Amino acid sequence: MSVAAYCIFCYRQIGTIGTPGPATKTHLPWHDIISQRTVGSGCEANLPVHAEEKKLFMIGKIAKVTGSLILGGFVFITYEVLSLKKLLQIDTQALHQEKLKSYIYVHTGSLNQSEYQGITYQARKEIHKAVRKILETEAKFFRRPFKEQFSTFDGEDHECALWLLLKRTQSEDKEVRLQAVQDLANNSHWHGYQYGTVAQTCDERTAIGLARSKDINLRFFLPPPPLPKVKNDYTIEDELRLLLVSLPQTYLDPCVQHFTSLALRESSQILAAQRGGLWCFGGNGLPYCETLSKIPSETVELFCLQALVQHSKVSSHCDKIEAKGGLQLLQRIYQLRKDSAKIQRNIIRIIGNMALDERLHASIVRAGWISVLAEVMKSPHVIQSSHAARALANLDRDTVKEKYLDGVYVLHPQYRTSQPIKADILFVHGLLGAAFKTWRQQDIDRRLDKKASEGQEEYSQCWPKTWLASDCPALRVISVEYDTDLSDWKAKCPVEAHRKSIAYRSNELLDKLRAAGIGDRPLVWVSHSMGGLLVKKMLVDASKNPEMEKIVNNTRGIIFYSVPHHGSQLAEYSMNARYLLFPSVEVKELSKDSPALKELNDDFLSLAKDKKFSVLSFAETLPTHISSMIKLHIVPLESAKLGIGDLIPVDVNHLNICKPKKKDAFLYQHTLKFIQDVLAQELGD
Repeated sequence: MSVAAYCIFCYRQIGTIGTPGPATKTHLPWHDIISQRTVGSGCEANLPVHAEEKKLFMIGKIAKVTGSLILGGFVFITYEVLSLKKLLQIDTQALHQEKLKSYIYVHTGSLNQSEYQGITYQARKEIHKAVRKILETEAKFFRRPFKEQFSTFDGEDHECALWLLLKRTQSEDKEVRLQAVQDLANNSHWHGYQYGTVAQTCDERTAIGLARSKDINLRFFLPPPPLPKVKNDYTIEDELRLLLVSLPQTYLDPCVQHFTSLALRESSQILAAQRGGLWCFGGNGLPYCETLSKIPSETVELFCLQALVQHSKVSSHCDKIEAKGGLQLLQRIYQLRKDSAKIQRNIIRIIGNMALDERLHASIVRAGWISVLAEVMKSPHVIQSSHAARALANLDRDTVKEKYLDGVYVLHPQYRTSQPIKADILFVHGLLGAAFKTWRQQDIDRRLDKKASEGQEEYSQCWPKTWLASDCPALRVISVEYDTDLSDWKAKCPVEAHRKSIAYRSNELLDKLRAAGIGDRPLVWVSHSMGGLLVKKMLVDASKNPEMEKIVNNTRGIIFYSVPHHGSQLAEYSMNARYLLFPSVEVKELSKDSPALKELNDDFLSLAKDKKFSVLSFAETLPTHISSMIKLHIVPLESAKLGIGDLIPVDVNHLNICKPKKKDAFLYQHTLKFIQDVLAQELGD
């Protein structure tokens, strides 16, 4: 308005120039002025116009300009008033966002304020802004994505907030994505609400990556979602039974059928007991029979879970388990059975099997299993943490290309690592062994051996995971597990005995090992007892299969701990008592001077010499206590002698031949030296 008033004043001054003294104002109608101007056109256009007419003409022109200025002024004032009103209002949402703002300091900045107030600093900041504008324009012009690292190119250090890392975790650039997850996990200065921010906003890929980060803070993960309540008369066993019944029951693997029928039979038995009376008496038995027939609910749940483990090995059944709410049901059982390591282990085993199917990853994350697995990874118990590590590795498709099928466990590395893996070490247990307990440190009676217990390092539940991983961090350490039995009396799956043969197990394990990437790197095998026979069979079979030939070609060495190359006395003992013990297929195959063993040994020796395998064998010299009254030298020295490589007798029994007393014991140190020697080229210094 002030500008408009000033213009009017100026025009009025212009209009009075050349008019001496007070002028007599003559008011003419507008139409007269127009008519006069019309008359003055043509040949008389150059004649002087009357001063008063000229003044009125100027006023009309000024009125038009002034009107526009006044209108613009009103609009401007209105805008300013509204803006001022908006600024005076408190935006609670903005305050909340400011509260959630967090900072990460990637580089250490100077505390000298003068460095941030000079001309150089301001010029650099303006250049940064200009560069970013150019890069944005270039990206739009060429229709390509704007690189995220330039999104805060002109920002201060404290402007690099938590949200920037979260955005980078969703980048299409894999390296940027992985680095962002690592930065999130490694920063230990987050506040509580910032952990909550990550937990609520990160995608499933980021959550899995965080769970596989070493020493991760569990506040990064949301707790499992609340589960719907069940009816009072509806037990966990009922839900498990309904889930099992809903799964396909035809064209099943015999072992899957066996475990399913066993679980349903035990469930029916406890159901009959709850209704009164022993089930075999039709519910009319004596009162004491009811107590005898009752099976603890935990035992019934374990039967059902073992059946679900078998079903989870079938991809199509995993879809059914997820569709029927199995993930939520397993979550409920897991939370209720915190005191049962065996139940929890079976549940995580099922999750690990289901994680092999990438289509189910989103469902597994939504059911809250990432926080559970991340917590179990911190367990001091090797078995529990290794099951969780397998499940998370199968979920982590960003950094793990291999798939770990049921019975294949990664002992190292169990977390994401920037350390390149240069070779694989594969452990194969023997009769009645397991993927973890076979390779534990030798048990010491601290009451009898006080000297040994003094200054003793922490007991190793699995020395390949602790000692070997620390001495050779560039190795991937894998242990496999398969069921074995001394007698068919206690067989977990007594149907189809041929499936327990070394030949069948060899084909089954080879498929699992190839899926886990065995054969892609240099390889060393470590085996105990019957596991050594299985290793020999796998190598012989792989040499005849072009798809498995990489396993043979990349084998650098083999370690045998008391392997019965020519049979075992345990088989002889079992066969003598076969009508009482019903020896299993595995035991029968260990018969002394068995033709099958001789053929296998000949084939392997021919292959080993051709491929120039390095071989190291250890042999027991002490008998093993089978019972309080029976001691057997299970693998005599002559049976442990392969015919190639070094054979070292050790004063231990069959069970302890693969269990070093401590890290500096001869057994472990000689094993370590062999591994380092055969992999010297890969491990370097």
